[in-house]
Amino acid sequence: MEPRVTDRPEKSRYEILADAAGDGDGTETAGFAEYHLSEGEIAFIHTEIDTRFAGRGLGGLLARGVLDDARARGLRVLPYCPFIRGWIGKHPEYTDLVPEARRARFGL
Repeated sequence: MEPRVTDRPEKSRYEILADAAGDGDGTETAGFAEYHLSEGEIAFIHTEIDTRFAGRGLGGLLARGVLDDARARGLRVLPYCPFIRGWIGKHPEYTDLVPEARRARFGL
């Protein structure tokens, strides 16, 4: 099964679900991106990938998934989390999600 990103609003986080063993026997939470949602803005505050899933590119898939969802929902992004901020820096097609007046604060 391909990794998938899902919003868990009751936990204020997105989770990426993946097959730990790579054998197709099931999925588990491989990582998450915590957020705070307020008045048309989503502030990403912490992102983490379980070490058992390291080196599989799941952090990038998670970042792309959360930012694509923010775009689809019309949310402005505040990347307080260093991982999300760095990922946006490497993928400038997502910079427009960060309000222009606040980009300098995030080094974007």
